[in-house]
Amino acid sequence: MIWPGLPIARYRFEFSSELPVRLPEYPGSAWRGALGHALKRAVCVVRGTPCKDCLLYRACVYSYVFETPPPAAALKMRKYNAAPHPFVLDVQPNPEPQVFRLGLTLIGQAERQLPYLVHALQQAGRQGIGKRDNRLELQAIQQTDGNGGIHPIWTAEQPLIPLPASIPVIPPPPERCRVQLETPLRLRREEHQVGPRDFGFADLFGTLLRRLSMLSYFHTDTPLETDFAGLMAQARSLVVKEAELAWHDWTRYSSRQDTTMQMGGLTGSFVLDGTALAPFWRYLWLGQWTHAGKATSMGLGRYRLHTEPADVPQPAATA
Repeated sequence: MIWPGLPIARYRFEFSSELPVRLPEYPGSAWRGALGHALKRAVCVVRGTPCKDCLLYRACVYSYVFETPPPAAALKMRKYNAAPHPFVLDVQPNPEPQVFRLGLTLIGQAERQLPYLVHALQQAGRQGIGKRDNRLELQAIQQTDGNGGIHPIWTAEQPLIPLPASIPVIPPPPERCRVQLETPLRLRREEHQVGPRDFGFADLFGTLLRRLSMLSYFHTDTPLETDFAGLMAQARSLVVKEAELAWHDWTRYSSRQDTTMQMGGLTGSFVLDGTALAPFWRYLWLGQWTHAGKATSMGLGRYRLHTEPADVPQPAATA
């Protein structure tokens, strides 16, 4: 068995605005849309051609980050048009009314594309996030190292000098932990959304295990190898305790599909404890950076593990 070891690079982009900015209720979708448009404008050399019809489809930075086609020789996901995207956006609290923070996590080989993404986010801010009136200027970028230390890696006066991606250090499993769902967690079971009343640990763990497996397969050189069926059988028997879950409705507008979309999901928390937690611990710990469920790239499915006893080290927020 090879335990999951995803290299993770975590950054925090800090923007400022001269005028008041009004972002949507959940701005992750607006940031993702602005980033995608800016990145495509920056790197596309074949205008007006659908990505899948382009000769550069499997060699383009935009395609890799936002379309993520499985390689032609891939043994997994042959029936799917796209593999999991190798990035996660994480909207940060604003320290001041006209200062805005955005976390960006790059997974595996995606760290190589950081300069393109920095340029795209800089241009996206200048074009306006969500609305053209919401213009932001990129001021600084920081990166979190493997020990939680924060390092400045770019300013307008300093060239981009990033640190290498690192594999998060996974502490020993605790006796008990509370899983706090920080953004809506969208899970499906048998083509239906999983709600607060029918949620089980296997719903979360199943989607997380698949996500970590696909991320390691498509974006690293060390695919995850484990007893998937055995882990899922154990996950179905792990009891969720002290569940305080609710359904949070959220609607966003998709410019690509020209329609509104329902993006609700689970929020709240629940507790896992006992020796039965140990087989799942490494995956749960890594999932704090990869997120779980649907729409992870725009920041949904973010959770944090609050362990007991309290001396178990906690991960720092994205950059």
